[in-house]
Amino acid sequence: MNELTEKLTFASGATLKNRLMMSPMTTQLSFFNGVITKDEINYYAERAGGVGAIITGAANVQDIGKGWPGELSIADDETLPRLKELADAIHAKGAKAIVQIFHGGRMTSSATLSGQQPVSASAVPAERPDAEVPRELSEAEIVETIKAFGDGTRRAINAGFDGIELHGANTYLIQQFFSPHSNRRTDAWGGSLEKRYHFIDSLLKNIFEVVDEYANKPFIVGYRFSPEEFETPGIRFEDTLYLIEQLAKSRLDYLHLSLNHYERMPRSEKYTEKSILAYVHEALKNRKPLVGVGGIRNRKDVESVLENAEIAAIGQQLLVDPTWAEKLLDNEDSKFVTKPFEEAIHDLDLPVPLYNFLVERYQSIVNI
Repeated sequence: MNELTEKLTFASGATLKNRLMMSPMTTQLSFFNGVITKDEINYYAERAGGVGAIITGAANVQDIGKGWPGELSIADDETLPRLKELADAIHAKGAKAIVQIFHGGRMTSSATLSGQQPVSASAVPAERPDAEVPRELSEAEIVETIKAFGDGTRRAINAGFDGIELHGANTYLIQQFFSPHSNRRTDAWGGSLEKRYHFIDSLLKNIFEVVDEYANKPFIVGYRFSPEEFETPGIRFEDTLYLIEQLAKSRLDYLHLSLNHYERMPRSEKYTEKSILAYVHEALKNRKPLVGVGGIRNRKDVESVLENAEIAAIGQQLLVDPTWAEKLLDNEDSKFVTKPFEEAIHDLDLPVPLYNFLVERYQSIVNI
């Protein structure tokens, strides 16, 4: 088992001081144009103590990729001054600063996009209430989108971040190109499993060209992915094992599973003996550090995750317990916030947009 206090040096040469990360979470705290607010900077700074790295919530790389109101942006140079303030605030607490970059694809709305139609790999709507039919991206637009991810990476470097995480999970655009549900193309960007990986492969090549050109110190590049989809057709665990094999050959510094709980089992009937986390860790064969996530609230959870991962990412617990990592490292476990999340959020002094978002989110979960 990996020890939570152990340092970890990535292939890029960047080193984490321990095995704890704050996982990316939506805050809805940015201005309408995606520029980070002071409230957002304070939010991350309050939670940066103790962890080895902070991963921000998703930052869109193109205006057409905006997924929701209050989302931070890395699509324009005007966002750079506040991005730098955010990176500096995280560094002041001793943590690495990683910005997650993404494109919402079809998982947005024309209302969020000021009347523009959402775009995706194919003109197939998501299977969710009120989903809009997206416009299929042309090949020229695909190339332009890949370049936008590279431009976002350059801005992250210029703003002083230690790395980026590509958001290839939660059914957003990167995953949409890999999924047989959202990608029905018959050209070089879709069809077979290999062709559906083409977008990811091209994206990684562009990202690392940018890193090589602009980064003057070790720069972390991670990749987050969702292991399965519920749609038919959709990504199955066998497809994810193929994805892992391809990503393991790349220059990525780490892979990050997106799970609601670290003990979640695969839906595939062929994989019933272990958790998804354990199967993915086994498939990686120590070729890349794996970030485990989902439901971590205490020391036992961290230790359980680190049995099948090199890093433990903490989300909701850090949301309701900002100094949780420091308590953990100081052996002050008795001081952990243990209330259900939907109750604990009311004890916090949260900015209004984040508080309202969380109330709505947890109310919907309670009512399921």
